[in-house]
Amino acid sequence: MDKIPTIYGILKWKCPQHNLMRHVPELRGTIAGNMWETAPSTDIAVSELTHASAEVSEIVFFLLGAMTIVEIVDAHQGFKLVTDNITTRKPRTLLWVVGFVTFFLSSVLDNLTSTIVMVSLLRKLVPPSEFRKLLGAIVVIAANAGGAWTPIGDVTTTMLWIHGQISTLQTMKDLFVPSAISLAVPLALMSLTSEVNGKGQDSPNVLASEQMAPRGQLVFSVGIGALVFVPVFKALTGLPPYMGMLLGLGILWILTDAIHYGESEGQRLKVPQALSRIDTQGALFFLGILLSVSSLEAAGLLRELANYLDAHIPNVELIASSIGVVSAIIDNVPLVAATMGMYDLSSFPQDSEFWQLVSFCAGTGGSMLVIGSAAGVAFMGMEKVDFFWYLRKVSGFAFAGYVAGIAAYLAAHNLNISLPTTVAQVPFLSGS
Repeated sequence: MDKIPTIYGILKWKCPQHNLMRHVPELRGTIAGNMWETAPSTDIAVSELTHASAEVSEIVFFLLGAMTIVEIVDAHQGFKLVTDNITTRKPRTLLWVVGFVTFFLSSVLDNLTSTIVMVSLLRKLVPPSEFRKLLGAIVVIAANAGGAWTPIGDVTTTMLWIHGQISTLQTMKDLFVPSAISLAVPLALMSLTSEVNGKGQDSPNVLASEQMAPRGQLVFSVGIGALVFVPVFKALTGLPPYMGMLLGLGILWILTDAIHYGESEGQRLKVPQALSRIDTQGALFFLGILLSVSSLEAAGLLRELANYLDAHIPNVELIASSIGVVSAIIDNVPLVAATMGMYDLSSFPQDSEFWQLVSFCAGTGGSMLVIGSAAGVAFMGMEKVDFFWYLRKVSGFAFAGYVAGIAAYLAAHNLNISLPTTVAQVPFLSGS
């Protein structure tokens, strides 16, 4: 039985694209059963736990570093540089401006932080009304769409990027247009509603009362630069992305300590205080979820599910689209983690149509219900929006955008069309 692992490796190595182990479940089950019988169960459990903990820890450290950087920038009122430039009060124009500002903001920040920043802005720009609720809803749709086309914009895309299913530049090129369309369609449809076409009320700009902290512009520039630099760091060094994120956090830590040295009132603007304010519970939630999914993967259950789906739903586009629909009900993090356990890179190589569709669908599918994403839950709590209001007023628009985005991706993919960009010629971005 000592040669069984070698046989398994040869079968995968000889035919990586057509994994024989997937198509001979009886043989695979026999081999797995014999391996389990010939090795102590504790050793297998420890080995699997060590491997899973290492992979999950990369994601958790990445998230903790990113959340801390964003918290420091927010404490310095750095996002006023973005929000101060939104001066229009015309309802239809405001709808589109808020949508696309959130879209690009979410591509750098995570969708939860982008939603909190933009909904806080709306509460100062627009009085309580049905129109403000619609603006908040479009923030949710835009935040989820914006996070789907960059590797650092959403937890699920970050997971796929860290584990090698998608690369930086190819993902941005292929998913930008579908993501933009998944936002533009709801925006266009909402522009026709009576709430948006009604006369908007001008409201005083009260943002000026909030003063930016000393050197807030510098902290904003360094913080956003640190986030954007992470993919470049990975391409240049080949080190895991969380190392680049922690490097950026370290630079920002030194900077804020130097800026506020000797200031008793500046303690809340430093990294130790920011660490106490970040959503540590959320990071630990991801830790538990991902370890739970890893246990299902180690037991072989996810592979059995993949075999079942392959046998009954041979269309990979339909499988990926279904994941997006389910993510409107179930959190997309365990869904994507389970998908990564079901299919490996020998089944679908890096940047294949399947992985890109999973990234897009899991990110944007959560917009169809207010409980389908962290952004939606935050919006529901901040604006006291109930589930059925969102279902009646927004879900149809979000679904239309979701379908339009998938159609745009499939059309561009089949026609070999991608977003033209001169960035493709930059040497250090040509890799992952």
